[in-house]
Amino acid sequence: MEVAPGEHLPHDRPDGDASWLAYGDVLTEQGDVRGELIRMEWRHARSRPADREALRRDVDALVAEHRHRWDAELPDGVTAVTRRYGFATKVAVDWSDDAPALIERALRERFVTALCIAPAAQDDEDYEDWEGELDEDGEPAPPPLVAAGALAGLDLSRLVELDLSYLRIGGPGAEALAASLATGRIRTLDLRYCAMDDAGLAALAASPALGGLRRLHLQRNALTARGMRSLHRFERLVELDLRYNEIGEEGVDALLAAPFIGSVERLLLYRSDVSDAGAKKLALDSRIPATLRSYWRSV
Repeated sequence: MEVAPGEHLPHDRPDGDASWLAYGDVLTEQGDVRGELIRMEWRHARSRPADREALRRDVDALVAEHRHRWDAELPDGVTAVTRRYGFATKVAVDWSDDAPALIERALRERFVTALCIAPAAQDDEDYEDWEGELDEDGEPAPPPLVAAGALAGLDLSRLVELDLSYLRIGGPGAEALAASLATGRIRTLDLRYCAMDDAGLAALAASPALGGLRRLHLQRNALTARGMRSLHRFERLVELDLRYNEIGEEGVDALLAAPFIGSVERLLLYRSDVSDAGAKKLALDSRIPATLRSYWRSV
């Protein structure tokens, strides 16, 4: 559906009731049932507990009736992961030669601010267990890295959440991604199992688009103590997942010196990632929150 001249979208205040209710009136005038859905959700959120179950059934029935048509608004190959008032807010695309064009089209949708780029179907497993060609030692070779040039050409500037988990971008891909995020506002970045090294992390840390990053997932990459120093650029982190990386005691020292260490709420690591000496430092250092120190005293 085209946006009518003068139509005001509640982008700047996505949680503001007044802007959404006003937008709902515009939708109703255009014959879009999502205008009624906004009103129904608003009533449900403010109803008495005794009335909520019936109102929720009405909302769910309306969504079930129209979901297929709303899904059809997205390009083929783009899947809605989450919706708000019937509008896709997070979408998923499988990586392929056509993925950049699909992503460009998907990000034209008015409320999409979160994106998951998933591995191609044949690569959709932990790459260590991927059954593909054999390497020179006769071991299963991991899937090839995603072409960095294709990532660099993406315009991801409107996103607040990006999920590339299990997509093998490697160091070059991380550098290309940093370029594509040059004017972005990402708050959540998921790079689990991406075959990324310290140089790739350094490139991401240097991106001004990630200065406001709050949640960063880096489970099972090729990161070391050297990469931990790059994390100092992410001053506002509240959640950091570094499991299955070779951090060591030196890496713990770098983490404890990070500007976010006093306010981080979740720091996911295993003792084997940081060594016994590193675990002891995490258990005793007063710079990290007491709840995290208590956890490390118990492992």
